[in-house]
Amino acid sequence: MLTVHPNPKPCHPFKARSFSSRIANTINDKNEPKQSSSAGKIKRLVLTQEGRTKLNAYPDREFYAYPRFVTHVDGGFISTLTDLYRERLNPGSEILDLMSSWVSHLPKEVEYKRVVGHGLNAQELAKNPRLDYFFVKDLNEDQKLESDGCSFDAVLCTVSVQYLQYPEKVFAEVFRVLRPGGVFIVSFSNRLFYEKAISAWRDGTAYSRVQLVLQYFQCVEGFTMPETIRKLPAATTGGGGGGAQEDKGPLGWDWIMRSLGMLLSGSDSDPFYAVTAYKNFKP
Repeated sequence: MLTVHPNPKPCHPFKARSFSSRIANTINDKNEPKQSSSAGKIKRLVLTQEGRTKLNAYPDREFYAYPRFVTHVDGGFISTLTDLYRERLNPGSEILDLMSSWVSHLPKEVEYKRVVGHGLNAQELAKNPRLDYFFVKDLNEDQKLESDGCSFDAVLCTVSVQYLQYPEKVFAEVFRVLRPGGVFIVSFSNRLFYEKAISAWRDGTAYSRVQLVLQYFQCVEGFTMPETIRKLPAATTGGGGGGAQEDKGPLGWDWIMRSLGMLLSGSDSDPFYAVTAYKNFKP
């Protein structure tokens, strides 16, 4: 189900309509991607069927029904992300913030022509001061973005890519709604709702997760060569020279806190990763 919430500006790119819950699965019986002719062409599938599975198989709408007015990454991560947006997003741009929440981390001093938000909790999105309007939709049920092609100068996805079960189709749709030269910025750290992350992400390492997002871009024809940006915490003392720990599973209180999206009280800071690419060419 798609729900549109216009604010004072008319939400003309998005047309409210209902969808059957599982009609738009990405994979058909021949194990080939389904897509509209105007979407980016999917050259190959990245994930196996097993890699798309989640420990919590209940609908995502149920999991996100209760609003969470918290930040799931620390201040250092947010500052780095805002600096990246300041560098890559031009004033006056039209922006789509996918899988958003009550904050978009856009630089406060920069004005954009239009910022459209997407997410699963209307209460969170309604609190986001940067959104001109927003829509509620489960991209694991239907990956079609209700927007005309070439509608946005930039698409953002912040600490949420790990929950996409059909990322190939979502990235193809992002390609479709971007204008030529438009940028897609996908940022993430090592935090997650463990039971809602896909198996391919949940069981991976920092390196494999970056490689996974690179492959999501590379599987869609027309994106430029993706660029990876990293900012890692300094090695901590007493141990193996680590830094922030990876979320490898239910290993105790540390994992419980991270799976709830809470910030830990220790000295570790969240590692920053972003993968970016442009539609057709880099301006």
